[in-house]
Amino acid sequence: MTAFLIILVIILFGVAVWQIGKIFQLSKPISNQNSQIANDQDNNKQGYLMLGLLAFIYILLALCFWLWGDVLLPVAASEHGLQVDNLMLISMVLIFIVGILTQWLLLYFSFKYRGEKGKKALFYADNDKLEFIWTIIPVIVLAGLIIYGLFTWSDIMNVDPDEDPIVVELYAKQFSWTARYAGVDNALGKANVRLIEGANQLGVDESDPYAQDDIVVNELHLPVGQKVLFKIRSQDVLHSAYMPHFRAQMNCVPGMITQFAFTPNMTTQDMRQEKEIKEKVKHINELRALKSKDLVGKGEEPLETYEFDYLLLCNKICGSSHYNMQMKIVVESEEDFNAWIAQQPTFSKMVKQ
Repeated sequence: MTAFLIILVIILFGVAVWQIGKIFQLSKPISNQNSQIANDQDNNKQGYLMLGLLAFIYILLALCFWLWGDVLLPVAASEHGLQVDNLMLISMVLIFIVGILTQWLLLYFSFKYRGEKGKKALFYADNDKLEFIWTIIPVIVLAGLIIYGLFTWSDIMNVDPDEDPIVVELYAKQFSWTARYAGVDNALGKANVRLIEGANQLGVDESDPYAQDDIVVNELHLPVGQKVLFKIRSQDVLHSAYMPHFRAQMNCVPGMITQFAFTPNMTTQDMRQEKEIKEKVKHINELRALKSKDLVGKGEEPLETYEFDYLLLCNKICGSSHYNMQMKIVVESEEDFNAWIAQQPTFSKMVKQ
């Protein structure tokens, strides 16, 4: 009860102060000037603030490029990635040109044509010519960009059967990835989540003859220069197969199969020799060395030295361990790939073990 009375007193005290403030405001002499109407001094101040905002935007933009320009993705490691990067570059150049120009027009004109006593603004109630110009230019630019994007998308998504791509299934579940190669016949066996049992964690149909030579692995190996067609499934929730260095991403939808294809054009070893990758690896290992000193001082094991690898990531927030859902990708020569795949047990041998 005491607490309630204290709160009530504080509220009443606040109301009393507010009412006293209103009384003092009413007791002031009436001014001929209306504070709600901007004068020349107000207009000048707002005009120069517009110029300041313009300078701030340009300086901030330049600073962001200078400080964080190196966090962009390195060179694309797939053939179609070059097309994607080119489309992204054209889009960003157009966005920056239009953005810089329109910001300048908006803020500089706000300064130049700021209010001034006795000055009357000139305006057009209607101007069909101007409206046509500022409508048709964006239409032409956007139409060209969209058509170019559609052609790029078509080239990426349409897989020519004559290319005979390697067929690999990417199977997503909380919170890991599994890959299944189609084997010698290059045809994946049927699968259904209802068939998951024991060693058969992908629900592969053991009675399907096409499934007998399938190869299930937890590390993805790809031969450089050969097209790979990924068939993508999800066991539980919506995931997204994301391979940033290959500029590849496709949703993994429970109950259906999605697909994406690309041709890797740079081995893991070649990518490790890229200047940007070397600098990032060096920076990461410097941070790890500092962290390791603290861990050793606490009697814990130091962190391992980081080495670059391609990764398959999940780009959907699929649960509490989403951040750790990844699988190593090794891009290697055809000879190394063939030697590796020959060492992997087939599905028929795996389920018998």
